[in-house]
Amino acid sequence: MADPLEHPCLACGACCAAYRVDFAVYEIEGHGGSVPAGLAVEVTGNTWRMRGTDHVPIRCAGLVGKVGERASCGIYEWRPNPCRELEPGSHGCERARARHGLPPLETAML
Repeated sequence: MADPLEHPCLACGACCAAYRVDFAVYEIEGHGGSVPAGLAVEVTGNTWRMRGTDHVPIRCAGLVGKVGERASCGIYEWRPNPCRELEPGSHGCERARARHGLPPLETAML
């Protein structure tokens, strides 16, 4: 059972294994950003994608651990904007959790 004081995302990781993550080139290190270039691929001249998020099954290259048990983002401080914008308990979060058979987050966990 997860520690009730621990952030719910540290025991989930469902969003990292549910969505394609595209972001602007300026978020890549070397182009003014902080996302490690080795964990992303260029889609167009202006768009990059996190490795593993366009494969089936989806699993972001930045994900560490096992979804639903003990998971975290290995580049949390450097993650791209789409990852920063997905809030715990949001509709996108709950959809990702449902895809992995996880229950909705309890309000007390947020």
